[in-house]
Amino acid sequence: MTQQKKAFGAGGPVVYVLALVVVALTLGPVLYGALGGFRSNEQLAADPAGLPDPWVFTNYSEVVTNSEFWRYALNSTVVALITTVVAVLAGVMAAYPLARYQFRGREGLYMVFVLGLLFPAAVAIIPLFILVTRDLQLGNTWWGVALPQAAFALPITVVILRPFLMALPRELEEAALIDGASRVGIFWRLALPLSMPALVTVGVLAFVTSWNAYLLPLLLLQEDMRTLPLGVADYSTEHSADTAGVLAFTTIAMIPALILFLAMQRRIVGGLTGAVKG
Repeated sequence: MTQQKKAFGAGGPVVYVLALVVVALTLGPVLYGALGGFRSNEQLAADPAGLPDPWVFTNYSEVVTNSEFWRYALNSTVVALITTVVAVLAGVMAAYPLARYQFRGREGLYMVFVLGLLFPAAVAIIPLFILVTRDLQLGNTWWGVALPQAAFALPITVVILRPFLMALPRELEEAALIDGASRVGIFWRLALPLSMPALVTVGVLAFVTSWNAYLLPLLLLQEDMRTLPLGVADYSTEHSADTAGVLAFTTIAMIPALILFLAMQRRIVGGLTGAVKG
């Protein structure tokens, strides 16, 4: 028993080996795609697992000078920003009363959001398509994709924010009430600034999820309104023989979400840690 604890304890060799395996499985495809974009199709055919020799930069230069790529990127950016703003604002406004107020049915209402984690967007894709295109008249628009994505981001947003908001000291809220602050003022001037780590966490998760979304944009967006994941699919179809070019296009499409996630990883961990402690 003691040996098993040592093997799987903090800093144990087994932990490092498992971590290296997970990192290899995670980063392996990303590195292969990035390096493959610096190779020619002849190099890929001769040695699929080899390194660039010589390095070919034209694949990436052709992608960044492609006007269609930037149109796809613009659409993805706008949709992701709208999704993030709506999901974070609606999520924190829903999580705050569930965390700080006492009312009948509070836990039952919270369970509705928890159960929403088990409800994937693919299950409701046909009703969503009818609602967005026929009833709301938002087909082939940024808002038509962003609003449903924000709605499906609400459960995880509320689940992360609620325990974080519950952990805020009651004394601060009572002191603000004594100073004459309203409930709305406490929410905007006290709760929001103090919960910024958790807000960054849910914001990054919503942005990355929206950036990588494929099914909903596929059904709702057409032609000039298509996002980067759809652009990758279109480019792969149109240039199926240009494997190196497809790898370069796919790699550049991953970079914004990857940079955002890496830049905010400390804040994400801090936000999740605060939620767990709460």
